[in-house]
Amino acid sequence: MKLPIADCRLPIIPKGWLYCPFPIGNRQSAIGNVRSSFAEAFTLIEIMIVVAIIGLLAAMGAPALNKMLQKEGLRKALSDVEDVCFSAREQAIVFNKTTAVVFYLRERRFEVDGGGGGGFNAHSGKVTSATLPDGVDLLMLDIFRQEYVGSTQDTARIFFNSDGTCDEAVIVLFSKGQTEKITLEYATGMPVVSSVDR
Repeated sequence: MKLPIADCRLPIIPKGWLYCPFPIGNRQSAIGNVRSSFAEAFTLIEIMIVVAIIGLLAAMGAPALNKMLQKEGLRKALSDVEDVCFSAREQAIVFNKTTAVVFYLRERRFEVDGGGGGGFNAHSGKVTSATLPDGVDLLMLDIFRQEYVGSTQDTARIFFNSDGTCDEAVIVLFSKGQTEKITLEYATGMPVVSSVDR
């Protein structure tokens, strides 16, 4: 038995044309007028130009994004007060004992009483002590309706209890014409930042 010989030769097709085994119009043709899909793709140069433009835009926007994300001035002060209060509340609950945040009014500094750890809580990633940045002033520190700013006392303490509650307190910070307040509610012990108008 003799097997038929298969014709394995490829037809010679002009560049840019695609072999078309189906009929085009009313006639059967080995070469159709169909353009190769490769001819309509992007070239490497075009892709490199687009990537370069995106890189330039990213390079121009990076400093603005970095400045936006960087905490300084009033934003840093608000964040530090919140972090110290969160850390004190966390320590009070975890260790089942009353913990205080101590404000050293003349030194413009505040910390979790007995916080240790070099001013940083390794567990939560929050600070346990901080100093008010330059240009940020403590306008009001009111604990259970007793004002401490401008008084003869050097320190003030806000106590956080093991059940998650804390002393009722209002802290008002001022910087460059902007005033923000942090309210500590008794029931939750959580700091809430808001505008002084509210």
